[in-house]
Amino acid sequence: MWSLLAVFALLTWQVATDGPLRGLDERIGRAVVGHGPARLTEFLADLGNMQIALPVLGCAVVYALLRGARREPLSAASAMAVVPAVIVPLKDWIARPGPLTEATGYYPSGHAATAAVAYGAAALLLAPRTGRAGRSKWSWMMPVAAVLLTVATGIGLVLRGYHWPLDVLGSWCLSGLLLLGLSRPGRSSRRRQPPK
Repeated sequence: MWSLLAVFALLTWQVATDGPLRGLDERIGRAVVGHGPARLTEFLADLGNMQIALPVLGCAVVYALLRGARREPLSAASAMAVVPAVIVPLKDWIARPGPLTEATGYYPSGHAATAAVAYGAAALLLAPRTGRAGRSKWSWMMPVAAVLLTVATGIGLVLRGYHWPLDVLGSWCLSGLLLLGLSRPGRSSRRRQPPK
């Protein structure tokens, strides 16, 4: 948790103060923008749209509720609600211009955070519920799918020129903090239960 916070603080400081990492970030961003098939990279970037990511999380929440979970679905929905509450003020405060525009408000990436939290929370809700007899060997697929979707979104955002790489990395750090907070209550409450 502390390492994610430290990396986010470093990235934010570099972006806000026009540090050396920001210069490197912008050189890399300019070098890769426009690479890759346009339709594919646009599709990947769109995975971070609320119209796509939120229904995935919504289905996972409903499934977890139907399987008897109560606290975890509420925590997942709360984590998703926190995303704009944290990202929007940071975007306004940092006021970073985008790769292909002089408009500001690009750090951190809201799309990258939406994808990371929605897919990550969905994986946290679904993975423990795939453990019926004969299916528990597949529970690892949920977190892997969440990571792949999140990384694909970030790649699409950078290749399309919607965000600089550090915009995406900063969002992933924040999202990781939210997901760690989401995953901890279940573990700590299980530890506190008296032995039977």
